[in-house]
Parts: sequence; structure tokens; C-alpha cells
Amino acid sequence: MDLFAANDKEYKATHAPLAYRMAPRNIDEIVGQTAILGKGQLLRRLIEADKVTSVILYGPPGTGKTVIARVIAGSTKGHFEWLNASVAKVEDIRKVSLEAKQRIKHHRTKTILFLDEIHRFNKMQQDTLLPDVEEGNMILIGATTENPFFYVNAALVSRSQIFELRPLNTDELKKIIQNALADKERGFGKLKIEMEPEALEHLAKLSDGDARRALSALELGVLSTSPDKKGAINFTLKVAEESIQKKAVVYDKKGEGHYNTISAFIKSMRGSDPDAALYYLAKMIYAGEDPRFIARRIVICAAEDVGNADPLALVIANSAMQVAEFVGLPEARIPLAQATTYVATAPKSNAAYVGINSAMKDVEENPTLEVPKHLQNAIYEGEKKMGKGKGYKYAHDHEGGYVEQDYLPVKKKYYEPKDIGFEKKIKQRMDGLIKPA
Repeated sequence: MDLFAANDKEYKATHAPLAYRMAPRNIDEIVGQTAILGKGQLLRRLIEADKVTSVILYGPPGTGKTVIARVIAGSTKGHFEWLNASVAKVEDIRKVSLEAKQRIKHHRTKTILFLDEIHRFNKMQQDTLLPDVEEGNMILIGATTENPFFYVNAALVSRSQIFELRPLNTDELKKIIQNALADKERGFGKLKIEMEPEALEHLAKLSDGDARRALSALELGVLSTSPDKKGAINFTLKVAEESIQKKAVVYDKKGEGHYNTISAFIKSMRGSDPDAALYYLAKMIYAGEDPRFIARRIVICAAEDVGNADPLALVIANSAMQVAEFVGLPEARIPLAQATTYVATAPKSNAAYVGINSAMKDVEENPTLEVPKHLQNAIYEGEKKMGKGKGYKYAHDHEGGYVEQDYLPVKKKYYEPKDIGFEKKIKQRMDGLIKPA
């Protein structure tokens, strides 16, 4: 059996997928997830002290849930069991439970059960785990891509520590790819691979926070590219595009591509061209732009360029921002598209924008105007005796909710409603009011 185990280990070291071979062997090799695995963080302390209690690891694919389980398995003095909820049955759980009790009784050894995709267990199957977890017969490590507060029994959740794993960022994915390129034992360190910086960026960005996807794309590109005459594998941007099945878009989120595209997006909405606006929206989403950034720009455009010509534009833009935040991509593209097309096709007025800029400039450059005494707040009797609030006319006591009254000591004009959309009605109403002398 030892011979077979050794042969199996040797085979996996050379033939297993790159993502499997490059799995971190200890906690220091794990890239990212510093919020839970950084120096001094709770989960790291538990692993290093071999004091792991029942935990549920929750996060998107390829963020390190199984990796953490493997690290625990390699560092614990207890017995480690692996099950996948997509194929495991109640009988499997009961078998692990019985063996765990025997280990405690005869060897005083703890059992840790890693249950991958725990959300796939139904309520009855999850209930099977509860007595052993509660009594301490075994320690459960559950992994799930779904929110455990929705998909895992409340009783199990209450007896477990929940650790949320976040998608890996671009720099972290780059480091993982570079580690695989340099590792001579498990990765491609023995090969001469020349990777273009643009190819590395493309793989990291388009992997969408998933380390497994990044390493699989790297492996596909390396294995499918023939060496040149000098024996070097040229991993170009074209190879990266083919490996991850997605073309690169010239769009640097911190550079010229970012600013040019968002500028064109806003100007297309302002210029009432919904088709151009949708194109730039699609380009940004495809290139991995943060949907929250896009939503904020739509909100600003709705206020700055549509304004009171259609007050509903701001309501729709703000709603789209909240919905996009709630649902995330890819579904977020739908409310973003709705808000984009509404703002682009709405009547336009920048009167409110011009008005506040004019008022701000006035406040900045000219002497500050005092509040007229009849508008001042009079709370105490002494203030009333000083004349504060005296002579104020309450607008609702007059016909139409309007009365002639000075609200500034000097007459000013900042807001000039335009003769368009709803603002046309505003202009008509303001023109029809009796102006203060």
C-alpha cells in the first residue's frame, strides 16, 4: 500500500492539474485573505495552535476554501476526513461519526471533517451533523459558495465560526501566477517561459478573483504553445486571450483607457445618444470596471445634465446604484443599462448645476450676506425682543403657498430654469409668481 501511495503521490506531482499541484502546503504560502489569515488574525491563530473549532468557510470559487482545509489537514495532529456534499450520503456521515467516537475513546484523538459544498446537504442531512458537532465528537469545517445564513441550518451556524473569503484582487492573482512560473518542483520553473506583462495582467484581471481559473488558464496557455527556436515559450497577450476565452480590451482602470471611456460614457448620456452610452457601458463591464463606480457616474449625470428637466432620472439612477450594489455582476448590468438609457433619453438641463456653481463662486469671492432678521431663528424670549423672526410671513398662510418676501438682503439670481421637460413647468410657475420688489 505504501508503494501505491508513493506512486500516486509522484503521479499527482507531475500529472495533476497545475491548480492542484500549486495548492499551498502551509499557511505562509497562501496568497490573499489577510483579513482572516494575516498575522494575528483569529483563523491563523487557531490553525497555528491546532485549536480549530467548527468553522464554515464562505466565499466565491477559487478563493481558498479547500486550500485552507488542506493546510489544516497538513498541520493538525488529529485525524482528517474529506467529504463532498454533492455525492455524500447520510450513511457516510454516520460512518465518520462512529469512527470519530472510537478515536476519542481509544486514542484520545480528535476528528476533523471537511465537508465541501455543505449547502448541497438538505435539512435532514445537515441535522445529522448537529449532535456530533454539539457534543464535540468531531470538528466540522464546512465550505460553501452560498451565504451560510441562508443555506446552512441556523443551529449549525450558531455552533460554528463563519469566515468569509473575498475574491482575490489582481495583484494577488499575479503573484499566484508568478509563483507557478517560478516553482521548479510543482510549477513551470523548469521551462523557459517569457510572459508579456499584458498577458499576465489579462489573465489576472479576467480570472475574476478565482485563483483556480487563473492557474488553469496559465496551464492551458503553456501546454498549447510551442517553444520558439531558442526553446522559449512566448506567452503573449494573444495566448492569454485564447487561454481564458476572452479578448483583451484596451482599458487600464487606473490610466488613460479608464478616463477616456468614462468621459465618453458621460458625454454620450449628456448628448442623448443611448446607443453610444450602452456601448461604453458594455466596454467598461467587459473590462472589469467596478459597477459601483459606473453607477455613481450615472447618478451624477442624472443630477448635473438632466436635473429638473426630468427629476425622475435621479430617482432611477439612484435606484440602479442600490440594486447594482445588491445583486452584483453579471445581473447588475441590467439596472445599469436601464438607468443609462433613461438618463440618455431624458430632456436635459444643467440649470441646477450652473446655479450651485454660481452660488458657490459668489460665496467664495464676495462678502458673506447676513441672514435677514425676519428669517432668523428666535427660540428664546430675549431673541424675540431683539427682533429676530419679527415680520416673517408664513407662505402657507397665503394663496398658492406664496407671499412676497425678501429671503436675501441683496437680490440674487442663480437658478435659471430652462424651457424644456418638467423644468418648463417650473419656469412657467416661477415666471407667474409676483416677484418681491
